[in-house]
Amino acid sequence: MITDNRSRRGVSDKLYKGFIYVVLIALAVIILIPVLWAFMASVKQDSEFYGNPWALPLGIHLQNFADAWLKAKMGSFMLNSVLVTAIALGLLLIVALPASYVLSRFKFRGNAFLNMMFMAGLFINVNYIVVPIFLMLNNGDKALRGILGHPVLLNNLFVLAVVYAAMSLPFTIYLMSGYFKSLPKEFEEAASVDGAGNFRTMVQIIMPMAKPSIVTVILFNFLSYWNEYIISMTLLTKPTFKTLPVGLMNLMAAQKSAVQYGQMYAGLVLVMLPTLIIYILVQKKLTQGMTMGGLKG
Repeated sequence: MITDNRSRRGVSDKLYKGFIYVVLIALAVIILIPVLWAFMASVKQDSEFYGNPWALPLGIHLQNFADAWLKAKMGSFMLNSVLVTAIALGLLLIVALPASYVLSRFKFRGNAFLNMMFMAGLFINVNYIVVPIFLMLNNGDKALRGILGHPVLLNNLFVLAVVYAAMSLPFTIYLMSGYFKSLPKEFEEAASVDGAGNFRTMVQIIMPMAKPSIVTVILFNFLSYWNEYIISMTLLTKPTFKTLPVGLMNLMAAQKSAVQYGQMYAGLVLVMLPTLIIYILVQKKLTQGMTMGGLKG
C-alpha cells in the first residue's frame, strides 16, 4: 500500500514537472519569437516586406543600421539616453545606498516614519504625476527666466536624470534595506573594534558584500531609465534633447509615410541591444541579488 502511494506520488510529481517545463518553454518561445523576428527584419531590404514578412532575409542589409544611426539621428538619441541613464544611476546609488544602510541598521527618532514614507512611494506610479511635475518645472522656469534670462529646468538632461533617480528611490531602498537587514551585526562590531567609523564600515565592508543586490538595483533601474518614454517626452520638447525611446517613436511615426521598414526595425534593435547585452552579462548576479535581498528581507 505504501509502495503504491509512493509510485503514484512519483508519477504525479513527474507530470507536474513536465507541465511546468511545457509552460516555461511556451513562454520562452512567445518571448523569443518577436525578438528574433525584429533582428531578422532589421537586415531586410524594404522590398522584402511586401512579400512574406515571415520569410528569411535574402541577404544581410546592414545599411539599415547606418541609415537609422545617421539619417534618423538615432546616434544622438542614444547618446542622450546614455548620459541620462548614467547620471540617474549615479545619483540613485549615491543617495539610496547610504539611506538604505542607515534605515536598516540604525534606530533613531523618525526611522519608522521614513521607512513608511519610502514604502508608500512603492504604490505611486510616477506616470500619474508627470503633469504636476511638468507644471512645477515650468513654473520654476518662469521664475528663473526673470533671473537668468532663459529656462533651465525643462529640456535639461540632468533634471530628467534627477526625476528618474527620485522615482526609483522607494524600490531601491526597499530592496537594499532587505539585504542589509540580513547581515549579522558582528561585521560592524568587528569593524568598530578595529577603529573603523560608520562611513568607513559602510564603504569598505558592507558595500562589497552587497554587490549582488547592487547589481540587481543597477540592472532594474537601467532597464527602467533606458526604456522610459512618457516622462522623457513630457520634459524634453526640443528634438536635440530627445532620448532613444522618444526618438524611436518619432521614427516610427515618420515611417508611416516613408515606409522604410528596415530602417525602423534597425532603430528598434538599437534600443533593445544594450539591454540584452547587459542582462546576459549580469544574469547570475541578478538572480543572486534577488534571492539574497528580496527573500531574506
